[in-house]
Amino acid sequence: MKLLDLAAIDAATLNSDPFDFLVVQDCIKADKLATINRDYPAIDRPGNLSLEDIEYGHVFQQFLEELAGPELAEHIGRKFGVDLSESPTTTTVRKFCERSDGNIHTDHPSKIITVLVYFNEDWTSEEGQLRMLRSDSDIEDYAAEVAPLGGTLLAFRRTDDSYHGHKPFVGERRMVQMNYLKANRLSQWKQHIDRLGTRTMKKALRLFSPSA
Repeated sequence: MKLLDLAAIDAATLNSDPFDFLVVQDCIKADKLATINRDYPAIDRPGNLSLEDIEYGHVFQQFLEELAGPELAEHIGRKFGVDLSESPTTTTVRKFCERSDGNIHTDHPSKIITVLVYFNEDWTSEEGQLRMLRSDSDIEDYAAEVAPLGGTLLAFRRTDDSYHGHKPFVGERRMVQMNYLKANRLSQWKQHIDRLGTRTMKKALRLFSPSA
C-alpha cells in the first residue's frame, strides 16, 4: 500500500511567482493520514529533530522510506526539471512550533529542492501558515499561503530569493521536512555544521528566556 499519491504530484501546477513551488493537497489521503499519525513520533519539544533522535512506528517508517525513495525523486525532479536521482537527502521531523519559528529566510545553499509534508488533522489559525514571499522584509507581501493541513505536500526550489516564513505560532504543527542536496560533500558538511549551530542557539535562547 503506497502512502504518497504520486499521480497528485504529477497533476499539480508548478508555480513560478515568486519562485518555483508546487502545493499538492491530499497527497496523503485521509485514511492513510490517520494511520501515519498513529505512528507519529511522540515528540515533547519544539524544533526540527533528526531521525536518529526520535522513535516512531512502522507505518511512519514506511512513509519516510517513500519520501526519500527513488520514485518520489523521479516525480519531483520531473516537475522541477532537475535530475534528483543522485542527490542525497536529509529529513527532519517537527511536532511543536515556538514563537521564534517562522522568521523570513531562504534555505541553505546546499539544498536543491525542499519538500514539506504536513500532518495536522485540521488548521484554523491564521498564524503558522507558510507564505511564499517576494522579499526578505515583509511577511505580508506573499504570492501564496499554505496551511499545514494533514496530507498537504509543498515543494519548492531553493534560490537566493526563495524567501518564505510564517506568522508566529505556538502549539502543535506537525511537519516532516526532506531536502534534496547537492552531491558536493563540502556543501553537505557546511549544512550539517550550520544546523548544529542553529540548534545550539535555540537551546540557549530557551534556557535564558524569562519563561524558562
